Amino acid sequence: MPSISNMIAWIMDKGLFKKILAPVYKIYEWSLYQQIRQGPFPRHVAIIPDGNRRWAKKEGVMIYQGHQAGYQKVKEVLQWIWDLGIEKATLYAMSKENCLKRPLDERENLFKLIEEGLREIINMKDIDEKRIKIKVIGRLELSTPKIIELAKLVEEKTRNYGPKTLTIAICYGGRDEIVEASKKIAQDILNGKLNPSEINEEVFKNYLFTYDIEDPDLIIRTSGEERISNFLLWQSAYSELYFVDSYWPEFRRIDLFRAIRSFQKRKRNFGA
Repeated sequence: MPSISNMIAWIMDKGLFKKILAPVYKIYEWSLYQQIRQGPFPRHVAIIPDGNRRWAKKEGVMIYQGHQAGYQKVKEVLQWIWDLGIEKATLYAMSKENCLKRPLDERENLFKLIEEGLREIINMKDIDEKRIKIKVIGRLELSTPKIIELAKLVEEKTRNYGPKTLTIAICYGGRDEIVEASKKIAQDILNGKLNPSEINEEVFKNYLFTYDIEDPDLIIRTSGEERISNFLLWQSAYSELYFVDSYWPEFRRIDLFRAIRSFQKRKRNFGA
């Protein structure tokens, strides 16, 4: 007679464990939704989708397969966000450091995925039906000419859409954004377009990549890391942070619902 541990191992190996728990998972998901459905919902959710490489290593597949799984998860999670009526989302697709320091073959695979995603957005009926405005931010010159071209095309196509907005950060760094804004301000002062005495937070914001987007209410990061890794440093001053232990390809709707439930329980005074 097989031991209990062997039986459990067999069940796990055959993927039966997930099937057995599926009905329980659905009930729990429904219960979470009932808890959050009355709101308030965050107006703007930003996501740091971390853990694709570690997920690939855990699953015994190639790194690029981990990134592909992460790309598919992005599309799924964005649909969940729109379904909840949340109007604005920002995705940390690639950091500036990723674009400079990742191995060349990994960077090339990531760039190909981003190109694929931008092409898909251009032809996606859902973007047109929901009138989702797309904004691409970051140091795109560190990516590829094709990404630059596609980013311009998708921004132009959706320029008059809204109020739903999807911001995609590519080769982006929060410190770099602040430095670039400071350079532009200095140049305008030298050119006589701006008086130093006029500079305040609102003026400074107008020089950021996200000058026309409200700050995120909620930032979600996966993979168990509890830091924001140079993401939206200026914009996140009063954002609520939520960290998920699972790797990005494993992110579930219940994880999103839990993040929103946590957001709803917090008292946001904004320093008052």
